[in-house]
Amino acid sequence: MPLLVPPAPAPALRSILNALGSPTALPGARTFGVRPSPPRVPAGPLTTELSLPVHTMDGVGSRRPGAARPVAPRTRLSGWRFQLRGPAGPPAAAAQAGLTPDGWAFSHFVEGPYVTATERAWRQVESLPALFQARLLSIPELYMLTLWLHRDTASDGLTGHPAPEDLLVPLAPAPPGIAAHRPYRVADLLPRLSDRLSPAPLLRTTA
Repeated sequence: MPLLVPPAPAPALRSILNALGSPTALPGARTFGVRPSPPRVPAGPLTTELSLPVHTMDGVGSRRPGAARPVAPRTRLSGWRFQLRGPAGPPAAAAQAGLTPDGWAFSHFVEGPYVTATERAWRQVESLPALFQARLLSIPELYMLTLWLHRDTASDGLTGHPAPEDLLVPLAPAPPGIAAHRPYRVADLLPRLSDRLSPAPLLRTTA
């Protein structure tokens, strides 16, 4: 079943198109935890295609003093990402717009493995029988980016938190011990991520 994609805000798309029209615009910015590589701009114009809201999850594994269970992480909209394709071949890069006090504005270009991994994950999950809304979810504490399949298909993509029955597909490279390009239920994956980030308990010793 096809995935649903929330419509990108018109000012966000316009900021990307303006950046692509700039003579100094070259894709070569950092991705999450990956060093920038030399720009590889294909001959011919770049066009925008798949556009997805980017949400950032903070506080994974955080605990209140004395609490036995982790505090629920916080999720916020952090940008809107557009895949960029040249005249031929796979996506060449991505471009992201960010929400500022004055509205949507071009933020940065992205190269690296997450560009091709996004398209690969998209193709993998298109055959899922359930209907989902597609988003990207970044977990900076783990240098992790996932394709987030949200069950609230009527959402505008600007708000919301991962529901237990939503699916997360970690993009490659994924953190050690987490399989990339495998769909996980949020209820199954978040506890594993929380345990990975939670500090180990102190062992008491007796004199």
